Amino acid sequence: MKKLNWLLLFTLCFFTTAWGQQELALKLDSLVARLLPSGSEVGIAVYDLTAQKPLYRYRDTYLSRPASTMKLLTTITALSRPDGDEPFRTELWYQGVIRHDTLQGDLYVVGGFDPEFDEQGMKALVDNVAALPFSVINGRVYGDVSMKDSLYFGDGWMWEDTPYAYQPYLSPLMYEKGVVSVTATPATQNGAPATVVAKPVSTYYTLSNETQTRTDDAGKFAVTRDWLFGGNCISVSGNVQRLRKDAVNMHSSQDFFMHTLLDRLRSKGINVMGSYAFADFQKDTASVLVSFWETPVEKVVENIMKKSDNLNAEALLYRMGAQATGRKRVSAAEGIAEITKLALTFGYQPDDYKIADGCGLSNYDYISPALLLRFLTYAYSQPALFRKLYQALPVAGIDGTLQNRMKAGKAHKNVRAKTGSYTGINGLAGYLKASDGHDIAFVILNQNVLSAAKARVLQDAVCGLLCQ
Repeated sequence: MKKLNWLLLFTLCFFTTAWGQQELALKLDSLVARLLPSGSEVGIAVYDLTAQKPLYRYRDTYLSRPASTMKLLTTITALSRPDGDEPFRTELWYQGVIRHDTLQGDLYVVGGFDPEFDEQGMKALVDNVAALPFSVINGRVYGDVSMKDSLYFGDGWMWEDTPYAYQPYLSPLMYEKGVVSVTATPATQNGAPATVVAKPVSTYYTLSNETQTRTDDAGKFAVTRDWLFGGNCISVSGNVQRLRKDAVNMHSSQDFFMHTLLDRLRSKGINVMGSYAFADFQKDTASVLVSFWETPVEKVVENIMKKSDNLNAEALLYRMGAQATGRKRVSAAEGIAEITKLALTFGYQPDDYKIADGCGLSNYDYISPALLLRFLTYAYSQPALFRKLYQALPVAGIDGTLQNRMKAGKAHKNVRAKTGSYTGINGLAGYLKASDGHDIAFVILNQNVLSAAKARVLQDAVCGLLCQ
């Protein structure tokens, strides 16, 4: 009799669960039919991590452009490595001897592709040089950018995005992300030029202020540079009715770094007899480590996820390739090979998808929702990796790129996910907590959708339903 009761209970639970899953699928199908923008497509994959079973599939094997959800593959692969926790490191050496207040030799800055190297890092390096017993460098100041190849843009990046801050010039020597931030404050008198401030301060660029305060005829506020000619003359123009902020990248990040380094050294009273150049640092008996600056990988990952930082993702990709190969000079291909190796362990063959960069800016990236979901389920199975990833992901209605989404309802605070968007493409992928306490992994990749707002409506509705 007891066996019969257990059998009845098992049968009831099985059919109840099956019916619940079928009901969920019907509701999700209805959402897609009702909210998918006309003329567009979507791929959806949902997996119950707690019950370890698929919950829903909709065209999940169709190839899609991932946009910035590509950053999940790069980050998960990088953090899965045994050396994934190593900090990014920039070193400063001198080579030679110090005699009578003069360094008879050269300075070398060795780039480690730290994407968060900022004014604080620059100041630390310069202060440590200034503390040495010389005020004259009778030699050159070299930048070692031998960590990567000379390609400063990713494969398939749009050339006309050149001046925008989200597409920096890639280099192992980055300073303030290779970007200049501009602030324009209205003057007290209408028609007068606004007060324009650019940071960081450097003689590497020039600034042209063509703004007018509260003057409609002045046109739209704009910040750009003479990028078609590879120049670094920043032009700020247009009507400034209120405080305005924008940013522009610098042509050649490594030159921006080195030029500003010399600026700072000279401001400390250090006479650099020559200019800067680029050369590989070869350590010998005359080499002395002066200073170094490190950035924790957690900070890099946090900005990849919360701010969707393209530079950070590319830096992680290149660093991963260098770690894997042990070579001094790598390309994006070595980092992509590591992502491919991990995908192979999941049963995905390289011919079944295309990865061209680490951040998703490339128009050549093509992956399926199913592949991306598999990376998410793998990350969940690795507690140390998952903890770092989960903490970095934007929280619905709270922060990052999800700050203004799902601000109410079941999904509020219960979704942690990476967004991805450029013209025609919009995606959302990550984790959520269902009302029954189950952890859910999900991927939603909208394609050929000109209205990002409409794509987000569908994505948020799916998340809300899954959280119920």
